[in-house]
Amino acid sequence: MTPNPLIGVLYHWLGGFASASFYVPYRAVRGWSWEIYWLTGGLFSWAIAPWLFAWLQTNDLLMVFREAPDAAIIWPVVFGMLWGFGGLTYGLTMRYLGLSLGMAVVLGLCTVFGTLIPPLFQGDFQSKLLDSLSGNIILAGLAITLAGIIVVAIAGARKDASLTDAQKADAVAEFNFRKGIGVAIFSGVMSSCFAFGLAAGEPVKAVSAAHGTGPLWTGLPVLCLIMAGGLVTNGLWCAFLILRNRSAGQWVGRSADAATDAPAAANPSAAVQPAIPLLANFGLCALAGTTWYFQFFFYTMGESQMGRLGFSSWTLHMASIIIFGTVWGFALREWRDAPGRIKAMVWSGISLLVMATIVIGYGNMLGA
Repeated sequence: MTPNPLIGVLYHWLGGFASASFYVPYRAVRGWSWEIYWLTGGLFSWAIAPWLFAWLQTNDLLMVFREAPDAAIIWPVVFGMLWGFGGLTYGLTMRYLGLSLGMAVVLGLCTVFGTLIPPLFQGDFQSKLLDSLSGNIILAGLAITLAGIIVVAIAGARKDASLTDAQKADAVAEFNFRKGIGVAIFSGVMSSCFAFGLAAGEPVKAVSAAHGTGPLWTGLPVLCLIMAGGLVTNGLWCAFLILRNRSAGQWVGRSADAATDAPAAANPSAAVQPAIPLLANFGLCALAGTTWYFQFFFYTMGESQMGRLGFSSWTLHMASIIIFGTVWGFALREWRDAPGRIKAMVWSGISLLVMATIVIGYGNMLGA
């Protein structure tokens, strides 16, 4: 199949839209604790959707895994577990900062570390980034990225200072700038491990292609491995929270108060709490989880179409998520009570981040 970069860009932007949109259905879940809806949606993200689509779109899926080198199986799972910490804290970032601010900080950092860590790990940082024009341009793009993150973070801090507690809660129910920034930094670092998992799984793609799978779909088996690692990390943490908070009963309609086994007389409000909408909650989590998976589904499709421009896949993905995430944040009125100058500052920071992805992509093009 002849690569078509224009179609590849479209796939990347579809993936970016999916990534920026996945958390929206979670906002409509009612009566469930975070660990309940995150794990419910995650089962679709990390287990059901990856294996379903790989089984539908590839040939001899299990045979491919048997024939692939052991390292190409193990390392994507390991990187997936590390990426799982990023995905886990990514959800927390959305809780504490909201969609627009949270995504801008996390993905800006993810772009930086996703670009810097591989050459540091491989020992060719100087030759790739310091001793070449393309490397110098990439470093300039990273500097712009850091500038964008700082501008967005300052806007978030000023928003935090300018709003009352009621206004903060109305825009983002659990808004906490300090806690959110700390979580976002950790999430950005760990989320970059997904790119390493894709690179480690290249031999699996080759085996899948040898079994007759079309170029658009050879990356799907690798996603099964990376997502399996993510399931381990997220599943263990959610299980810990469920045991600690005794929240498992929410899956069958028990309220948070009921989960504490407190007598109704001791907690009169429990009797008048609205019933948990189980069918709606399960449906919303299934939608959110599947949408989360589709960002990577379209990413692998886009990468297969970029040809010699494949270097730009990561930056295209990051740019599209940042843009759509910001649009969602304003659409959901997370910034409605912020002064106009702070809103302008947010858009300035977002513009810097998008500009940085373009600069980094150009530097990669020169070095390709």
